[in-house]
Amino acid sequence: MFDRIVESRGSVLRPFELLMHSPAMADKVADLGHVIRFDSHLADADRELVTLATGRAHGCTFVWESHLETARTAGIDPEALLAADETLSAREKTLVAFVDELCATGAVSDATFQAVDDLVGTQGIVELILTVGYYTMLAYTMSASGAC
Repeated sequence: MFDRIVESRGSVLRPFELLMHSPAMADKVADLGHVIRFDSHLADADRELVTLATGRAHGCTFVWESHLETARTAGIDPEALLAADETLSAREKTLVAFVDELCATGAVSDATFQAVDDLVGTQGIVELILTVGYYTMLAYTMSASGAC
């Protein structure tokens, strides 16, 4: 499992240092992370924006910092996200509102759901929810161990 994590990520990153104490679960978490990062139908910019917004919503430095470069490469301005800057596009604001609602309440309003569905469709919304859930799981793993 250790070698597999290193092969896919280049090293054993902080959450996987903890998850390796449960190899079967670490394996499944790694698989899900791979699908989210490489097999999602979401645009890279949408996925990375949602990932950063999830890290921000949970106050998880690890999630935030580990995606800064990928987000910038995808055209996301992390500083604008932090400042809730007016330079965020309408699309970005809608996606961030979705993440903020979901992370704060565990649900989203019908209006927010419909706005995001209009942007990314049903498959996209499922993938957004799972992306938020995956990075929430990593944030909770890090936070519970005092490492976020």
